[in-house]
Amino acid sequence: MDWHILGILLLVSAVLCSIGFYKHVYFLSIGYGFAIAGLGIALWILFGAGMDAVGIFSCIVLILYGVRLSGFLLYREYKNAAYRKTLKSVAKNENEMSFFAKAGIWVGVSLLYVAEVCPVFFRLSNHSSSVIVPVLGMIIALFGLAFETIADRQKTKQKAENPHMAAMKGLYKIVRCPNYYGEILFWTGITISGLSSLQGIGQWLIVILEYVTIFGVMVSGAVRLEKRQNANYGSNPQYQAYIATTPILFPGIPLYTFVKENQK
Repeated sequence: MDWHILGILLLVSAVLCSIGFYKHVYFLSIGYGFAIAGLGIALWILFGAGMDAVGIFSCIVLILYGVRLSGFLLYREYKNAAYRKTLKSVAKNENEMSFFAKAGIWVGVSLLYVAEVCPVFFRLSNHSSSVIVPVLGMIIALFGLAFETIADRQKTKQKAENPHMAAMKGLYKIVRCPNYYGEILFWTGITISGLSSLQGIGQWLIVILEYVTIFGVMVSGAVRLEKRQNANYGSNPQYQAYIATTPILFPGIPLYTFVKENQK
């Protein structure tokens, strides 16, 4: 395996997500998008001479994901006063967090972001000629990217129209967290794209661990959002009717809450 390339990818990830030292929430938001886009570009450059069309397509999908995510978050922070207020409350302990705590987060997320693109890296590094499974994975990833992009735009529009109510129209009629669901779909697709190319237990473990971690992060995000929405809109009958009939994270699956009754 090309360990030196893996080291370069880790360096790229660390540099691009280091914006989190300015605000630690950026490690997991704007810096996340920067890192994934940068890793897609790095893979394209490092393997460019021998890459097939599938490899180029995979890199482009990663770049689109990262640019879309960071662009959306930067735009929302700049334009949306309510979001800036929420961000400020989340980052209220910024001054209390030590440099070493931030450094720990930085190292952890830098490693995670490299692990997330490893299905693409392993296919390129192993010089795999598989096409069907990687293309299928990338189609799923693109669908997930489109799903979360539309969800974010719909939420922005609905919150502008009624900032005192949760988004409940469009994709939000299908599932309460369509952006998180789209995220899961995206990384499911990326993971699938590399499955036919993996060699050895080490590569399998990295891919399985990164997918389980991302899945857990999305479920955790849905839990935090549900608690926040319950606190903000829990007394609203319209909201109660909405959450009683709309699955929280997976369309068509009658799972309506992650929060126990005594935690609401």
